[in-house]
Amino acid sequence: MLTSDYVPGDSAVHRARPLIKVGLLFVFCTWLFLQEGWLSLSVAGMALAALLAVARIPPRMVFAAVRPALWVLGLIFLAQLFLADWRFAGFVVLRFAVMILAASLLTLTTRTSDLVEAIEGALSQFLPQRSAEAISLALSLCLRFIPRVRDIFDEVKNAQRARGLGTNWRALVTPTIVRALKSADEIARAIVARSPGPADGPAMPDGRHVR
Repeated sequence: MLTSDYVPGDSAVHRARPLIKVGLLFVFCTWLFLQEGWLSLSVAGMALAALLAVARIPPRMVFAAVRPALWVLGLIFLAQLFLADWRFAGFVVLRFAVMILAASLLTLTTRTSDLVEAIEGALSQFLPQRSAEAISLALSLCLRFIPRVRDIFDEVKNAQRARGLGTNWRALVTPTIVRALKSADEIARAIVARSPGPADGPAMPDGRHVR
């Protein structure tokens, strides 16, 4: 079953238009990426913390948003520690963490359906309707499938831990990949079965149509 991390609420952050939030996220992350000082990072962190407080996002949801990226942030820290020093490594990791939390604020305060509908409406101004619908559908699947993969990994980890295989990375990775691919295949089949196509059925990759 597809899941979403949306947290219901009536705050100003929740009520803001999805496209405005996407635009502000783009500007925020671009500005933060171009800055190299601790002052700018501190200001960005405090502004983000204020928005999370206004939106009344529980701390556990904030941690859950960044938890899947902790190992990636750890690798980045080690790489920067080897290339530079611990101060710069800490700065780079914290900057990425703030960006991740900013993106999470968007998904935590915006329904996936509202976000996709807004992006589809914007794309339809420049692209044919079917192309806009296809792009918005792809975006919707990405937004929904990422937390699904995380849930699959958590389920596999708990099951393997109960069997005493919690430290065996193969016992964690292999079932997660298999279940994720199976879920993706089921979703793809459902989309093909329900999507409108030519009169003689949806097209296959080789150009033939399913009858």
